[in-house]
Amino acid sequence: MRASAQFRDELVQLAARFPSWVQLGSLAISIDLDDLLGRLKLINGWPDHTGVEWEPELAELVRGNLQDAATVKSRLNPTRAVEELGSAEVLAALGDDWIGDLRTFQLRDVAKLLSLHHGANFSVPGAGKTRVALAVYAAQRNAGKVRRLLVVCPKSAYEAWQFETGACFRHPLRTQIFERVADGWAEVLIVNYERLDRSIAALAGWLQSEPSMIILDEAHRMKLGSRGTYGAACMALGPLARRRLILTGTPAPNGAKDLESLMGFVWPGYGHRTVATAVGGGDLAYASSVLRPLFTRTTKQELGLPMVDSKVRYVDMPPLHHEIYSSLVGGLSETTQRDDLRSLGKTALRLLMAATSPALLLEGATKYEPLSYQLEPLEVPRNASLFELLQKLPSYELSPKYKEAVAIVADNAAKGRKTLVWTTFVRSLTTLEKLLEKFRPAVVYGGTPDREAELQRFRHDPNCMVLLSNPATLGEGISLHQVCHDAVYVDRDFMAGRFLQSLDRIHRLGLDPNTETRVTVLAARDSIDITVDERLTQKLEFMGKVLDDPSVQQLSDLQEEPSVAGGLDASDVRALLRHMGS
Repeated sequence: MRASAQFRDELVQLAARFPSWVQLGSLAISIDLDDLLGRLKLINGWPDHTGVEWEPELAELVRGNLQDAATVKSRLNPTRAVEELGSAEVLAALGDDWIGDLRTFQLRDVAKLLSLHHGANFSVPGAGKTRVALAVYAAQRNAGKVRRLLVVCPKSAYEAWQFETGACFRHPLRTQIFERVADGWAEVLIVNYERLDRSIAALAGWLQSEPSMIILDEAHRMKLGSRGTYGAACMALGPLARRRLILTGTPAPNGAKDLESLMGFVWPGYGHRTVATAVGGGDLAYASSVLRPLFTRTTKQELGLPMVDSKVRYVDMPPLHHEIYSSLVGGLSETTQRDDLRSLGKTALRLLMAATSPALLLEGATKYEPLSYQLEPLEVPRNASLFELLQKLPSYELSPKYKEAVAIVADNAAKGRKTLVWTTFVRSLTTLEKLLEKFRPAVVYGGTPDREAELQRFRHDPNCMVLLSNPATLGEGISLHQVCHDAVYVDRDFMAGRFLQSLDRIHRLGLDPNTETRVTVLAARDSIDITVDERLTQKLEFMGKVLDDPSVQQLSDLQEEPSVAGGLDASDVRALLRHMGS
């Protein structure tokens, strides 16, 4: 903000009412954008109304926020009709160049997003969010409001965006995967989150050179908002676009703060405040009614998908396993720094490993050397130290989780059903690969040379009955629902969003309504697994209630069946410390 000399005192008085203000000179101040938009009414007190001049980009930002605030207010008033386009009107708005097919629920989602200046699509994976987003862009382009589109997405989504920009338009859109220099002639520029931070200047110039729209795909990746590298870059680029749209099926994996960050990108100032106010009272049904006008969501029920048959199978740690685990908990409790998230995260990962098998914590001959189990376990020597027993643990006891996983895969294979087995740790994957050798397992993790070859083998080789992977590698971007309907989680971390995303690999649009999809979660009693389960239950319950989605709520209440930390938030930390006896 800059003022003329005669209003120097008034500028100082105005600045004092914004917590984020910084003095830039005797007649200039800087205010954080969220702070300004959240306290916009303070500008009304400026003594010289006719002398106020707005920068065009900021004026457009303010207008969009105010328009959407008015739209939300009218939607929450039951006596006022909500004006949205009908299906025929949506198709007409897309223009003659649009040729993509749209299902009924997609037309509904497009209509709702077009009724807002900016928007959010929280539909489940498989609901066609990419196509809906391109339809919104087509309508805006046809109306002369935008001319180019910046898509921020994971690398795994590149193929989908390239395909859809060609398939949905009579004249395929000129599309570029951004690396170092933006193509000035490209209509669609695609960039991944990892590249954003070092490319802000180039992307900002591209956005500002023409009226633009920005889409964040898998937007939960910037859930930290301005506190994270991805989020800060997105928050810097967002206001430069005429229209902003976010896409994710898991908008609040850790609770309200994640949702605040996402909504804060779409509506700077207004989004943060709206979510905080809605959720602050603790009534999630009320929060859902307040937030629902701000986003669209197609649920699995609307896609016609049957519910997942999800169960948790508790296993008991064998005596030696239990003794070593208890000793580790005591040792880690003494060495973990309580105020250091990195230290707590490492502790959680170690305990997750130990709950499966403490032997995973030991270094092997190679980084990912599998554990070597005895066909007939040896008798535990009486006089050996606990450390000596740990080093030879696979010789004495078989991990109960591995035992259950092998039994489930064998039973499914006998019935002709393929199984997807998830585990966080690569050494656990290589161990299971050895244990499940007779079922010709396909294995996919970060170091797999040819992922596609392994996936094709799982899909098409009748002898390959199991796929082993971790959610960090295959949690997004692939579809396995045509060939696989069983999933087993050997372990889970605190990241609810990753859990939901991984479930959707075998439960998505195109699934036969009569298909039975079965998910089994393995958990070791008296271990960190119980703490993880409790925290995921709370997170999934929050997300399901805010989104008014029964399928998510169902997963927060797994039925009991007989026989990492990177996502730690403040509540996870408290739960972890309770488990460690602090």
